[in-house]
Parts: sequence; C-alpha cells; structure tokens
Amino acid sequence: MRLKATILTIAFLFFVSAGLVMAERQNSIGAVYTATNSEQGNEVLIFDRSADGSLYPAAAVETFGLGTGDGLGNQNGIILTPDNQWLYVVNAGSDTISVFKVKPDDLEYVDSFDSGGTRPVSLTVDGDLLYVLNAGGAAGAEDTITGFIIEPDGVLMPLAGSTQPLSAPDTSPAQIEFSTDGNVLVVTEKGTHKINTYVVDDDGLAGPPNVFASAGTVPFGFSFGKRNRLYVSEAGSNSASSYQVYPDGDLEVISAAVPTGQAGVCWLVVTKNGRHAYTTNAGTGTISGFNIDRDGTLSLLDKDGVTAEAATGVIDMALSNNSRFLYALSSGAGTIFGFQVGSDGQLTAIDDIVLPPGANGLAAH
Repeated sequence: MRLKATILTIAFLFFVSAGLVMAERQNSIGAVYTATNSEQGNEVLIFDRSADGSLYPAAAVETFGLGTGDGLGNQNGIILTPDNQWLYVVNAGSDTISVFKVKPDDLEYVDSFDSGGTRPVSLTVDGDLLYVLNAGGAAGAEDTITGFIIEPDGVLMPLAGSTQPLSAPDTSPAQIEFSTDGNVLVVTEKGTHKINTYVVDDDGLAGPPNVFASAGTVPFGFSFGKRNRLYVSEAGSNSASSYQVYPDGDLEVISAAVPTGQAGVCWLVVTKNGRHAYTTNAGTGTISGFNIDRDGTLSLLDKDGVTAEAATGVIDMALSNNSRFLYALSSGAGTIFGFQVGSDGQLTAIDDIVLPPGANGLAAH
C-alpha cells in the first residue's frame, strides 16, 4: 500500500509555504524523523536535511497505529536500518510496530505488525533481525523482548521462541540494542538499576537474560561504540558509564558512573568513529560531551559538563550518517536542536526547528 505524504499544515510550519518546503526538498541530502506519539493517531514527521545541517519541515505520514500521548521513558522508539532502506516506529498505544520503505523524498507505508507484547518502546536491528522491547509492566503485562525476521519486502515475521523476560515483570525498561557484532542484545532497566544481556544464537534466538547491576543508578539510554563497548547514561546518578561486552554476555566495567554535573542524564549516542559520546540532560536542558579513549574510558569534554545548551526536557538524540551533525529533541519545548560536530567533539549550534509537543524518538540519515 502506497501512502502519499502530505505537506504538514500544523503549527510547526509557521509561515513556510508548501512551495518553499518542496523547493528545499530538492536540495535535501538527508532527513530526520520523529513520531508524534499521539493518542488520536501516531504519525512520522519528516524533516529534510540540507548540506549545512539545517532542517526543513517536509511531510507527515500516518503509522496507522496509536501513541500514548505522554512520555515513554525510552530510546530508539523510531529507527532506521543501517542501509537507510527501512524505517520502523513503535505504536505504544496500540501495541504495534509500523514499517516504512524509505524513498528519496518520501516514506512508503508497508504495514503494521503486532509487537508480541504490550507497550512497545524500543527497537533494534541487525541484518535481517529486529527485536522489540515491550515495556508492559505499567499496563499490567510483563516486560519482554521479542524477535522478528525482516523479509526482503520489509514485512516482519515473528520469530518463534524468541520472546524472553526481563529481570522482573515490571522493570520500567528504557532501551534494547544489538552489540556491535550483533551477537548480544542489551536492555536497560530504570526501575531496578539493572542491565540485561541476551546472547543471540545462529538462528537469531535470544537466550535467557544475564542480569548485572548498573555502575550508576537508573541506567537509561545507551549506544555501542567500537570493539563491542557499551556506553550508558544514568539518570539517577546523572552520569555515564562504559563497559566491555563479551561474547558470553558478560559485562566488565571500564568507566564507572562518570559524573556530568548536570541533571536528568537520560539519553546517549556515540559518534561513528567511536571517539565521542553525548548525553542529553533533561533537567538542566544541556548536552554533555565525552571523549572516548582507545580502551573505552570516558572523560568529559568540558569540566562543567556543558558542551551545548538546548532546553529543559531535551530527550532523544540522533546523529547523521557521517556523525557531522547531532540533533536533539525537546518534546516539552517542541523543538529539534541541531549542532555541527567538530573533530574535537565540540558542538556548534545550527538552526533549530519547531515541532508539535509530545513527539517521541529521533532517527537521522
């Protein structure tokens, strides 16, 4: 089924005419995506990206699913496959995952699929495998992970025997992601201060959880860098930690709870070259940058932990394919903040852009 994208008419377009938006689209070299997470009907908002990193509102497409209308406490609610061919979005209010084929100037809706649980909040892809984190505890259902096979046409086929529990029925989980080599899945649990790992076999089936205490409290968002090294933000201790992930799912702490001096440290991304990490700090409206040494050790770029200013409530982040640009979403302020990433990891602000409040998730290419 082909879903024709319509030019946004909602407030964040301000006075930009449809003709001007389409003219900008002709010069687009990439895009940034977020989801409205609306209870009345979830949509993906498309923003075209120009060569200087500026964003332009382009279109909105329906997911044919429902959001929750409030924060999901998650990272990776909307993701692109590494080849930028497919985009996946959680519909936490209808317990489904929507699939889109990425077109040069559009998204083509493929279908929506049952998430295999309740309240899907985070997604991860490796090759032809997709796993979803279902944060069902708040809805009276157990927290689980479930796997799918991605068919050549983007369709998701449930992977029998792939569903696994978390450390407890209700853990307030935040994110799921494959390790760099795709052999281990990781899940963070905010409510229990635990990190789970799952070894994935040759058939794509995740084994039972290996449960570890987090180096800092309230482990939240995370990303993998080079050499299967894991970098995690910690909202309770307002810090970030790094770990080595081993093939058997074991975790070894490298840097334990490096303080940012900021508040609400919840989301984290790592640059493609593995040299820098960034956290968004919802409580202070800032972004903290880190250097990553060759052994995975973390150290702050700036002594006060403020590498860039954004706005209170800043949450999700995404990097462009080449990590030249960083985008941070403040759902409360209804803004996507853009930054150019320097070779030294420092951030230079570029134009921000307004969007409807309540948006969730961020993906970029």
